[in-house]
Amino acid sequence: MPKERFDCIDFDARFSEYVSGWMNENLHAFGNDVERMEEQMPEVYLRWSNTPADWLGGRAPALYFAQFDDAGYLVRWMCAYFERKVPAPDVLLERIVALGDPAARRLDALLRDPQAPYEAVLTAMSLLRELCSALPLTLYVDTIAACPRATEQIDMAAEALRDIGPAVVPEILAALPGATDAAETVFLDVLCNFPGDERIYALALRKFAAAQDNRALYASYLGKLGDPRAIPALAAAAEASDTNYLDFMEISNAIGELGGDAPPERDFSGDPYYESLKRVRG
Repeated sequence: MPKERFDCIDFDARFSEYVSGWMNENLHAFGNDVERMEEQMPEVYLRWSNTPADWLGGRAPALYFAQFDDAGYLVRWMCAYFERKVPAPDVLLERIVALGDPAARRLDALLRDPQAPYEAVLTAMSLLRELCSALPLTLYVDTIAACPRATEQIDMAAEALRDIGPAVVPEILAALPGATDAAETVFLDVLCNFPGDERIYALALRKFAAAQDNRALYASYLGKLGDPRAIPALAAAAEASDTNYLDFMEISNAIGELGGDAPPERDFSGDPYYESLKRVRG
């Protein structure tokens, strides 16, 4: 079968050319005020995108991809853009989303293709979120569970899991025993949005107790989970000599969220965070 050939037109470059011509023609009418002209950009873009263009065979940019109904073809076209390092047109991505479930299945398949361009994978993840698709749920959980550290892709996967909702909780909890330390934190960031399971509280308390850095982060998770049993551990950490000012403030906030009394004020003179904030406040 012959390899598909895609014409990857740079829509951004074409619009830039249009804007340059428009500004040259209208600079005098705007009194040479470039800022006023920039305020017109949304209207200029709307006019450009709805005007038939010779470079698209007489079709308007906004409608060019509307002639294609094959979701798989459009997703492969999107990949071709990234392979050639040409910006994928917004109108192409919008058309993919408009095709709904067939597009979601093709985008999910793209996530599982080890040869797919990295930027295409990130874009596919973004489009699947727009489609409110839960198809990659298990893939996202498995990918996070094995991660040695957080990355842009891992962060996007976590955001997608939050969007999917409580249905992610059983799968995440099942993956926790084999998860890396970094993955536990990513998972906890998702799970704290869905309190109620004892295992989520236990994980948050364990991560808080073991934290050398980011104690403030785990305190915020405990506050969000809303379980007052965490107050004694938080109060003890607030009094610990190695607790810095920023951690102390977040721990105090968490105790307040859980209905506890604010910890006693402490002297943080010399603490770099405290001194920096004091300088900012004057």
